[in-house]
Amino acid sequence: MSDYYNARRTNGLFNPKSKEPFNLSRSKIDLFCECPQCFYLDRRLGTGRPPGFPFTLNSAVDTLLKKEFDLLRKEGKPHPLFEEFGIDAIPFSHKNLNDYRDTFVGVRHLHEPSNFLVFGGVDDLWINPKGEIIIVDYKATSKQGEVSLDAEWQIGYKRQMEVYQWLVRNNGFEVSDTGYFVYCNGDVGQDKFDGKLEFKIKIIPYTGDTSWIEPKLMEIKECLTKDEIPEMSPKCDYCNYRKEAVLAKIRFNKNVSGNTKK
Repeated sequence: MSDYYNARRTNGLFNPKSKEPFNLSRSKIDLFCECPQCFYLDRRLGTGRPPGFPFTLNSAVDTLLKKEFDLLRKEGKPHPLFEEFGIDAIPFSHKNLNDYRDTFVGVRHLHEPSNFLVFGGVDDLWINPKGEIIIVDYKATSKQGEVSLDAEWQIGYKRQMEVYQWLVRNNGFEVSDTGYFVYCNGDVGQDKFDGKLEFKIKIIPYTGDTSWIEPKLMEIKECLTKDEIPEMSPKCDYCNYRKEAVLAKIRFNKNVSGNTKK
């Protein structure tokens, strides 16, 4: 068994008897929304989904965007893209910004009714003339045509934005309901590679609704407290794979047994 699963089996698991706040990341909230069974197996029983491969190209875009906006942050100037997309704001400066961006630190808030210490690392924060903080998330892809937020699977992006809005708001900031996705689309229509990939950048506004978050946290608490594994989500690829793998094994064993008898 891999080191990943050995580590996951004991670290960061929910203990119903513990009175200490339980660390709950933004991504684990999204996991619960995707499939309560996968979430329970992960956070209560210590068996997580197989890890995905790192998107290093996306990470590179993320890093370079942060550097670019940080240069303007020091000067207190808007990005040239703001005028193109009609955004009246400048990058927000704050002493804790590096912590807020850190995946393992992030913006944190103790939700007392659930006793969850919720956290998540934002990509960037801007501020408008009203003094409202704008949540910003960087995305990178490569696809034909215009990027958008219309695909069904992008509901996770929207939940991500809303959790960040909720976290920053609960840290005492005035937060705009409208956040922005800085979407970088790799242009594969060029005649040659020539050692560089050009991106078309589109800034997409999204008006968040955070009303679902606190009820969902209470659902998560109820789920984790129970000593029974919840039902799988019918759309969960991981659970459906496990289910089909077990059925395939049963069918195989029956066939082998039948052939042996003959």
